[in-house]
Amino acid sequence: MKKRVVVGLSGGVDSSVAALLLKQQGYEVIGLFMKNWEETDDDGVCPAVDDFEYVKRVGAALDIPYYTVNLSKQYYDNVFAHFVEEYKKGRTPNPDVLCNREIKFGYFKTLAMKLGADYIATGHYAGIKKTDGRTYLVRAKDENKCQTYFLNQVTEEQIQNAIFPLQNLLKSQVREIAQEHNLATAKKKDSTGICFIGERDFRKFLSNYIPMKEGEIKTLDGKTVGTHKGVFYYTIGQRKGFGLGGQKGEENQKPWFIIKKDVEKNILYVSQGEAQELFSDELITEKFNFITQPLPVGESKEIMFRIRHRQPLQKGTVIPREDGSARVIFENKQRAVTEGQYCVLYDGEICLGGGVISKAVIQ
Repeated sequence: MKKRVVVGLSGGVDSSVAALLLKQQGYEVIGLFMKNWEETDDDGVCPAVDDFEYVKRVGAALDIPYYTVNLSKQYYDNVFAHFVEEYKKGRTPNPDVLCNREIKFGYFKTLAMKLGADYIATGHYAGIKKTDGRTYLVRAKDENKCQTYFLNQVTEEQIQNAIFPLQNLLKSQVREIAQEHNLATAKKKDSTGICFIGERDFRKFLSNYIPMKEGEIKTLDGKTVGTHKGVFYYTIGQRKGFGLGGQKGEENQKPWFIIKKDVEKNILYVSQGEAQELFSDELITEKFNFITQPLPVGESKEIMFRIRHRQPLQKGTVIPREDGSARVIFENKQRAVTEGQYCVLYDGEICLGGGVISKAVIQ
């Protein structure tokens, strides 16, 4: 009998081609579309409706059965609620990471098993490596599209029967395959940003959950240079979008950057030009998730890391700590290390895992 694979179909080109490749490889393929958000955008459109239309067209073209499941409550409780709480703390969360752990490799996998799946598959640009009975998450061939950053919180158990068909393909090749097979998604634009916000204004969306509260914008030496809408809406290193141009009478017209936030006092601190306070020597994470094998506590290990998606891999040293957190020391200073984002570690091609950044350290 054919092995059964349940593929997470999103209505995009990547998951469509993943399903196509699996069918070509001889698997029995079933598509499963997850509706994770109920609200419409500012134009009254629900993106999930449009996405599911593409799923239906791809399912028909590939002659595979497909189902839809509403996981919006699970998403709200396990991903979105955390997203809002993090912003209230003045941090900058990444909901896509939690979505992968809680939804795509959590609830989705459970449903796939109920459908009799031997494997689950997604259109992520990532890979699986099996060595000595262990399962490792590895980087994709297309380094620009590699999505291991967003998968840093999964567990070995969650990925041990996962397949990533796009592991060895470039994005351009995926588009070509879709066009060759006349898939409806071949020229569909990639989704960007956070799924539940879509194309609408981020600050306006967030204000529905966190009330705006104007406050002062100050320089590091305490000079007030403007006002802001609420520290929650801004990110460390941000250059635009907080209403500061050149100050009157100043010859120095360098751009302004956000350096730090005081959540309790609702003060935004800025610098004209990239001040040294924007560059860190190391960071501390909260509880660090090692996907397969934890590194020994207290021992240092040279690794590669990134603190944001698509950042070129950086050299550094990690020291796991007794409380489950980790200290990551940079070989070169890093700009705009942001609390609430993830620091993800690599040992060669293997993604070791990641942790939420809780503190940036300047020597």
